[in-house]
Amino acid sequence: MSECILTAHHLSKVVPSAEGELTILHDLSLQLQRGDSLAIVGSSGSGKSTLLGLLAGLDQPSGGGVVLAGHHLDNLDEDQRARVRATHVGFVFQSFQLLDSLNALENVMLPLELEGRGDARPRARELLERVGLGQRLTHYPRQLSGGEQQRVAIARAFAAEPDVLFADEPTGNLDSATGERISDLLFELNRERHTTLVLVTHDERLAHRCQRQIRLENGHLIEHLEP
Repeated sequence: MSECILTAHHLSKVVPSAEGELTILHDLSLQLQRGDSLAIVGSSGSGKSTLLGLLAGLDQPSGGGVVLAGHHLDNLDEDQRARVRATHVGFVFQSFQLLDSLNALENVMLPLELEGRGDARPRARELLERVGLGQRLTHYPRQLSGGEQQRVAIARAFAAEPDVLFADEPTGNLDSATGERISDLLFELNRERHTTLVLVTHDERLAHRCQRQIRLENGHLIEHLEP
C-alpha cells in the first residue's frame, strides 16, 4: 500500500505590491505518494518556484496548508519547520549552492555533521563514489565543472536519505549532455532509495521522465499532464 508523503490542500499565496495585493498562487491542491516523481512546469512567473517553496516549508501560504511526512507545516514555527526539513527534505538548486570554502567531501558531510551522525565521512564518501566523483573528494567547487558541482549537490541532497527531494531547475545551468547525465542520476537515486522527487523545470525531457506533471499559468493549476 502506497504511503502519502506530501499533501497540499487549497494553497494560496498573496503578497503586497505597489498596485495592491498580488495573488501568486491560487487555491492549489495535490497529493504525492512515497517514491512518486512530479514535474512542475509553466512559463516564468507562473508560480512554480513559489509552489516549491511552500511545499518544502521554506515559505508560508496565505491560505491552505501542507502536510509533509505527517507534519502539518502551517501549524509549526520556523524552527520547527527547519527541523522537519532537516529530517525529511533534500534540495538541489540550479546554482548548486555549494560552500566554496569546503571541498566536495566536506560539502556532502556538512548536513550529516549537523545531524550529529557519526558516519558522516564514510557516508559522504560512499555517495560521492556513487555519483562518479570518488577521485574528486578533496577538490573545491572552483576546481569542478558545472556538472561535477551538480553531482556534489545531488550527493549532498541524498546524504540524509530524505523522504522528499525538491529540485529547482536542476539542469538549468548545464549543457544538454551533462543535463541528461544529471537527470539519469536523479532518477536512479529516486528508484534506489524510493525518494519522492518534486522538480521545477523548463527542460521538457526531464519533465517527461517524471511519473506526473502539472502545469501552472498565472498561479493557477491549469492541467495535469501525463508523461
